[in-house]
Amino acid sequence: MSWLSSVRKGIQSLTKRQSVDTLWHKCKKCESMVFTKEWEDNGYVCPRCDHHDRVGPAVRFDALFDRKKYEVLPSPEVREDPLKFRDTKRYTDRIKAARTSTGERDALINALGKIEGHSAVVGVQDFSFMGGSMGVAVGAAFVAGVEKAIAKQSPYILFTAAGGARMQEGILSLMQMPRTTVALAKLREAGLPYIVVLTDPTTGGVTASYAMLGDVQIAEPGALIGFAGQRVIEQTIREKLPEGFQRAEYLLEHGMIDMVVHRNALKDRIGRLIAYLAPEKNKAKKAA
Repeated sequence: MSWLSSVRKGIQSLTKRQSVDTLWHKCKKCESMVFTKEWEDNGYVCPRCDHHDRVGPAVRFDALFDRKKYEVLPSPEVREDPLKFRDTKRYTDRIKAARTSTGERDALINALGKIEGHSAVVGVQDFSFMGGSMGVAVGAAFVAGVEKAIAKQSPYILFTAAGGARMQEGILSLMQMPRTTVALAKLREAGLPYIVVLTDPTTGGVTASYAMLGDVQIAEPGALIGFAGQRVIEQTIREKLPEGFQRAEYLLEHGMIDMVVHRNALKDRIGRLIAYLAPEKNKAKKAA
């Protein structure tokens, strides 16, 4: 075989592998192979078993805001690595790696736009950024999002996805729990709704604070929602937990959340909730 034939064969093999990886998506739940475009067009939801894959802020904003038009709000500047933490890696190195892989400054991103014609500030936690963990930067971004909502007389809508508090920031991460609660008290004083969409997974200190304080609690199908892990609970109470424990449908059945909504129906449902919960604000804006 000549060197030219070898090169041609190598290129063809590489192109074929890339095409297969690009064209097909394997569902993590049912393991069906579906066209990537079909999966993406369906909101990154498996068309076979309805499994909702995890998505980041950009996908959320595009799906939620009218005509995909929105303004990403700047993330507040905070002191990084306040405890000079190091485990197997330096905390600063972990932050840099997360920023490189996601393109975001931290795990919570806010944007301002319109949903079904209604102005709204939307925050999205990115699980790809250090497990969406709640640290000082996340707390500051949450407060900034609430303050922007108050300034714009708009509701604040939050999509949660987190493994809990950020261990590298110790007690400072736990302090974000009361901090965000105080911010929500100001939002309610302004007469503005706070809508939470619980996505997979929402656990730990996030669940124990702002994730469960919404005026309306929505969850995506199959989302894992809880505080401690199932194995930890079973070892503590020495009992076997029910099937589907800590999943969205179980929580809905037991009154922990208000509704489970398919991702493709979220925009319409949230738009109707805004119109119902803040009608005076919407009328005032239209009159202006």
